Amino acid sequence: MIRLLGYFFGIGVMLALVVAAGVALYIGEVAKDLPDYEVLAKYEPPVTTRVHASDGALMAEFARERRLYIPIQAVPDRVKAAFLSAEDKNFYSHPGIDVIGLGRAVVNNVTTGSMQGASTITQQVAKNFLLSSDQTVERKVREMLLSFRIEHAYSKDRILELYLNEIYFGFVYAGQGAFGIAAAALTYFDKSVNELTVAEAAYLAALPKGPSNYHPFRHTDRAIERRNWVIDQMHENGYISADEAQKAKASPLGVTPRRGGTYLFAGEYFTEEVRRQLIARYGEEALYEGGLSVRTTLNPKLQLIARTALQHGLEKYDTLRGYRGPITTIDVAGDWGKPLFDVKSLDDVPEWKVAVVLGVDDKGLQIGLKPNAQVSGAIGDKREEGTVALADMSWALRHKVDGKLVKAKSPADVLKPGDVVYVGAKADEPGAYALHQVPEIGGAMVAMDPHTGRVLALVGGFSYSASEFNRATQAYRQPGSSFKPIVYSAALDNGYTPASVVLDAPIRIVQGNQVWEPKNYGGESGGPSTLRTGIERSRNLMTVRLANDMGMNLVVEYAERFGVYDKLLPYLPMALGSGETTVMRMVSAYAVMANGGKQIKPSLIDRIQDRYGKTVFKHDERSCEGCVTDGWKDQAEPQLIDNSEQVLDPMTAYQITSMMEGVVRRGTGATIGELGYPLAGKTGTTNDEKDAWFIGYSRDLVVGVFMGYDQPKPMGHGSTGGGLAAPIFKEFMSVALKDNPPTEFPVPAGMKLISVDRKTGMRSNPGAPGSIVEAFKPGTGPADSYWVIGMGDDLSAGSGELLSPAASQAITTGGGGLY
Repeated sequence: MIRLLGYFFGIGVMLALVVAAGVALYIGEVAKDLPDYEVLAKYEPPVTTRVHASDGALMAEFARERRLYIPIQAVPDRVKAAFLSAEDKNFYSHPGIDVIGLGRAVVNNVTTGSMQGASTITQQVAKNFLLSSDQTVERKVREMLLSFRIEHAYSKDRILELYLNEIYFGFVYAGQGAFGIAAAALTYFDKSVNELTVAEAAYLAALPKGPSNYHPFRHTDRAIERRNWVIDQMHENGYISADEAQKAKASPLGVTPRRGGTYLFAGEYFTEEVRRQLIARYGEEALYEGGLSVRTTLNPKLQLIARTALQHGLEKYDTLRGYRGPITTIDVAGDWGKPLFDVKSLDDVPEWKVAVVLGVDDKGLQIGLKPNAQVSGAIGDKREEGTVALADMSWALRHKVDGKLVKAKSPADVLKPGDVVYVGAKADEPGAYALHQVPEIGGAMVAMDPHTGRVLALVGGFSYSASEFNRATQAYRQPGSSFKPIVYSAALDNGYTPASVVLDAPIRIVQGNQVWEPKNYGGESGGPSTLRTGIERSRNLMTVRLANDMGMNLVVEYAERFGVYDKLLPYLPMALGSGETTVMRMVSAYAVMANGGKQIKPSLIDRIQDRYGKTVFKHDERSCEGCVTDGWKDQAEPQLIDNSEQVLDPMTAYQITSMMEGVVRRGTGATIGELGYPLAGKTGTTNDEKDAWFIGYSRDLVVGVFMGYDQPKPMGHGSTGGGLAAPIFKEFMSVALKDNPPTEFPVPAGMKLISVDRKTGMRSNPGAPGSIVEAFKPGTGPADSYWVIGMGDDLSAGSGELLSPAASQAITTGGGGLY
């Protein structure tokens, strides 16, 4: 018997050795081509790029996988406890595999025939980072082998850190999927990780098993049940007390989704321009996966003021041109809320609502308002309704029919039931609304710090939702007479003075057998006049004579030096603003005159840091040797050293500024003088009133405004820069400067202030009628004898200075600059 038992024992041992050898060979074979786990040491997951305003407010996030990497030291203990309780309570004690859990899973697999679980956090790291998700025995063996190696190579905290930053948490709304605990906290609760409560942490810990199964809105009961199970596990494992567990389970899910896209109101055009610049600088991969931290120059307060002022100006012009009809038409016989919900709203114009006309009479409209997402599909829900009084839509009685403006007798002649329109709520009148329409006219505004080139506000149109085309940076338009200060700056920098006299009279420019006869706006001429008068009254004839006298090559040099153009053709019509440029470039050019002649680089970005916090770009290139010190030792206050290139004489900059102060006091921009602040600026209008400009500045703020149709066409007689763009500038400055004391433009040392006759430019007695104080550079002064530049009706243009194929259109239309 003993011999028989020994025989069976020997056979058993042999079989065990064979099985062991087989397992060893199998494991050895599987282990041959295991992935290199050392790549985890260099783990750099795709991370969200975040863009902030100058005050730190979040503007936008860009990512393919919405993830914010967070070190384990920054994860609160209650959050760690939630995930350990939900996924792997023995994480800090097992060697990578939970033997008890594995045994339980093996028994379950044998009895049910399924392929399940008991994966530790380490195993999940191995699978998520290094393996596929195939449900096979071989993959499971590879996973366990890698888990042992990972546990040997990395600390438990490092493994948990990798796990918490990699796992997928699903999404609340489509397109907002969250990867990693930091992004999940923001996506589901609009909170940082350290702000999460026990209940919130438990819900997030419940999601990795199946995010769609525990969706907070689609499967609320299931989500609460799973969350409460995690809370119970946290209590059983000793992480929270019974009272804390009971309180957490009694709380609602409390999911408050964070919306995607642009976060800062009114910043859509600015944000999109920053996005384009980041792609141009670093590429799409860096933007959507690189985890850049971008601090922009945007001032949220000024941005909102700019948006409001531009919208007011565009809508005012548009309403005077009549109503163009409804957005669309829907059936209102049944539940009108459903088809109305499908009509796209203007997301960036929340003051307006989409509404459908339910009834029309002589007193106005009865309207139904677009329902929100929560009630859009419910039949029989009470819909919100309102009225539009006749007085609040009277402008629309002038409406277009077949392209012609027609005067209607009543609202019924303009709109009918089923027409979908935009309306805006009236203050202090519940249920009362006013009719609106998206302006057909386009426009843009840029506000800049003239000393640094930092763009403080940028608006590229009425609504980014209606049109993503950025008219501040992408629209190339003729600047018209707003270009003239560059011409006059070139003159003042090269021997002319504000009191120099130029003939303002009809002129014929002859080149070979071609003749060009520019005219002033309105056709009149003023005879011999000073340069100051030429700027204040925006005289085309004087500007052409001045440019011809200097030579267009000099004008081209200054235009390129100021950054208005990269390459300007040296033809006389260009002196009147016929060459196309952008609002951003024109504002940058005026910044040179505002800051005393220093060249600036316009920038929407202050600083860019990579995912590790290293600064990879900084706009401010000024140096400060005394700014870095060990302590205060009675040293002098450190000074910033501006290394910007001086592209205009500081005295010239003051002279042109003084002349443009006259524009806003008594010239083509006189409406702005009513503000009572020291301001300088220039209007601009092109031929047939296709473009209207105003660009102006205070001592510390430059602002440019443009209006015009995207497909250039006449805006109507009298649609000048002074009439359209200047009021927008005025509204902006009235709010932007209201808390700032008036500050005069500083007079450079060495300049002489001399009283001259406004008409002749000759010296006059101070305070004499018709006199004005002009600034003169050392060695210059008022003329002792009366001398006029550009006498004669016919002038011969220098070689190549008049006509070319590139300038033919500008010449055909008369040159561009008018008023």
